[in-house]
Amino acid sequence: MPGTPFYMTYSFKNIIIRKPSKSIQHAISSKNINPLFEKILEEHNNYLKVMKELDLKIILLEPLEDFPDSIFVEDPALIYKKNIIILNPSDPTRNGEKKIITDEINGFFENIYFVENGFVEGGDILNINNHFIIGLSNRTNKVGAVNLSNILISLGASVSICETPKNVLHFKSECSLIDDDVILVSNKMAKLEYLKSNYNLIELPIGDEEAANSLRINDKLLIPDGFVKTEEILSKKYNIIKIKVNEISKVDAGLSCMSLRW
Repeated sequence: MPGTPFYMTYSFKNIIIRKPSKSIQHAISSKNINPLFEKILEEHNNYLKVMKELDLKIILLEPLEDFPDSIFVEDPALIYKKNIIILNPSDPTRNGEKKIITDEINGFFENIYFVENGFVEGGDILNINNHFIIGLSNRTNKVGAVNLSNILISLGASVSICETPKNVLHFKSECSLIDDDVILVSNKMAKLEYLKSNYNLIELPIGDEEAANSLRINDKLLIPDGFVKTEEILSKKYNIIKIKVNEISKVDAGLSCMSLRW
């Protein structure tokens, strides 16, 4: 397998979360659905509650009304070891988030790096110990992926660049790391030759694609609520916590998008 085992991807003590803004009703949605702020807030409060129960130290950032999608802090930044890398979101309505989050969180890390050329978003980056898979998508282009790769390699990581399947917004929209070499995938992601060749895949049933964006934190596996078949498959081996993200999913988001973890 790529990478070496000393850096454990899902071993976390700290988490950065941003409060949702009322403007989230205008967030980007491929489904052209406007979520209700009150329901988003309810789901977000429950997400926070779970993180507190997992005994993580929470750094809670204030809402940004000028940036409707800013609750999704995973997209403008990437954490690796004690380093923070500020990414470069492609959508004009999101690009300004990188400057604000830089000022808010750089004091928590030893080094800060910037992707200044091309576009790359955190939703397209799957971290597996000391290896990173960067998925090219409508939000991440080759120039951005290469520039990020150069930074990660300089920090001792290895990197692979893959094509995200068509009609999948972000690489991690339909996959997530749930064990050292086990990736939870949708049917589309299961067809990627790179993943098939290098990792053990758990393919979810058709209709459960959104459940593939789950989140492993220490010895718990957080999965979206409402996917009975997924729960049945995963509960045989993993300690499951179900979290409702029905409203948040209306703006193409899931469990991993709402936090940065280290």
